[in-house]
Amino acid sequence: MKEERKSYMSKIEDLKKEHSLKKREIRNRLREFRETWEKGDEAIFRELCFCILTANASAQMGINCIDNIGDLLLKGSIRDLKRIRCGGHRFPNKRSEFIVKTREYIKNDLEFRLKDKIESIKDSHEMRDFFANNPGIKGIGYKESSHFLRNIGFKGYAILDKHILKSLHEFGVIKEIEKPNTKKKYIKIEDKMKTFSKKIGIDIDELDLLLWSRKTGKILK
Repeated sequence: MKEERKSYMSKIEDLKKEHSLKKREIRNRLREFRETWEKGDEAIFRELCFCILTANASAQMGINCIDNIGDLLLKGSIRDLKRIRCGGHRFPNKRSEFIVKTREYIKNDLEFRLKDKIESIKDSHEMRDFFANNPGIKGIGYKESSHFLRNIGFKGYAILDKHILKSLHEFGVIKEIEKPNTKKKYIKIEDKMKTFSKKIGIDIDELDLLLWSRKTGKILK
């Protein structure tokens, strides 16, 4: 038991050391996310599309697709957007449909004033619910809604992808590596991650990027 405790504490110390080494880069990345918010509605919509594209795919694939689509995000038809094949996306037809339908909802129902809508929601859980449960916003659930809000500068959300779940399991935060497929399960794991972050003294937003970078070698998503 003592040896297990010693091994665990050693892993925590290694994690803290890695955080110290990557802290500046991580904080710069978080600052860049907030800059997206300051750029306004088109940049925010672009980030939402990125998160639609990363669902069941990878962050790098999402980046490739967004770069290839370019200005067609704002005006292209479903057929036009199928050029996301250029990014090698696994689901080009569905993702094209999701983006166009989401864009039309935001134009028609929100007058493309995404920033105003988000600012009108004061509770962080309600803000995420608006994107995760909204029938007008296609292709994202709690993970990608969390991803989107974090990527436009909002704090306190865990992005529970496979890399984060594996890491939480390795540190004994969760017993099993299982995707949280309901709101209740998602919040339960997120709360455990928040408790862990407080325990080890690493901010939840920084911890998310730190754990992700340990698995991917990048501070990217």
